Amino acid sequence: MKLRSALFSAVLLSASLLVSLGVIELVLRVKNSSMRSYDVEMWRYSRELKVPSADPVLAFDHVKNSSALLQSVTIRTNEWGLRGGAVPPRKPDTRRILFLGGSITLGWGVQEEDTISERVQRMFAEHGQRVEVLNGGIGNYNAERYVERFFTELAGLEPTDIVVQYFLRDAEHLDPGGGNFFLRHSELAFTIWLAANRLAGKVGEKSIEEHYRSAYQVDQPGYQAMLAALDKLAAYGKAHNVRLYFAMTPDIHNLANYPFAYIHERMLKIAAADGYAVADLLPAFGALRPEQVWAMPGDPHPNGLGHQLMADAVYRLLSQAPSAAAGLSN
Repeated sequence: MKLRSALFSAVLLSASLLVSLGVIELVLRVKNSSMRSYDVEMWRYSRELKVPSADPVLAFDHVKNSSALLQSVTIRTNEWGLRGGAVPPRKPDTRRILFLGGSITLGWGVQEEDTISERVQRMFAEHGQRVEVLNGGIGNYNAERYVERFFTELAGLEPTDIVVQYFLRDAEHLDPGGGNFFLRHSELAFTIWLAANRLAGKVGEKSIEEHYRSAYQVDQPGYQAMLAALDKLAAYGKAHNVRLYFAMTPDIHNLANYPFAYIHERMLKIAAADGYAVADLLPAFGALRPEQVWAMPGDPHPNGLGHQLMADAVYRLLSQAPSAAAGLSN
């Protein structure tokens, strides 16, 4: 009788625990259905629009020909895994510009038509030029990853121009990640994991300034991988007569007293020495306040205004190039 009673109690306790966890999971999903939690929306992005990659350098890739409503914005991918619609075969007389970068290039939190790539596309059209602009941005990619992806997946697009939209975190070393079943499928598990990491100091332990100061030490593996990636892309550009551009994108936490000018200076020199045409996007933002350019409170990605300012600067850089590349004519 005692054994039966103990088993019954254990089963009842387990059932109660499962029901309680289920209720908490449901409450969290209802609470976050407003899509105002940046962390949860990024988790959903990983869940709904990313798939593990067989390439260990990439770790993950975009799901192709898919879409998801994330942070109240629809992000759709095409047959190449790029953000946007289908890509037609390139016409011999058409200039094709491919943007490479992370979540800022992707346009996280920004409608597709307001992203930097779409805005640059329209600017060329307004000047009567036949130019295609493609968005190769993927969230949580660094320079090593987006250059690797170009060589393994996107070279077949045959771009005439490549814009590296470089952000400060592109020199970071990124672990493969991937999580486990519960982290990928449970909002509660993700919330507990996020809270535990913050309590343990793994998130937010260092200030942003300290973090980037460490990342840009020349002996850091992420920094060395970034240099190698930019070198590799530069060699490709020279060998295939592809024009390369380097757009140094600022962190927009503190534009009034910007602390990372020294990184901009260093990276612009490195890119120019590699043969990239360079532009610093920091002056385009002036001293705007976070609430003017953040996608939403708690999300320091540029909003539509930020993408307009970046597009204006990058368009000027792209327009300085000859109007013909590899025999192309506009």
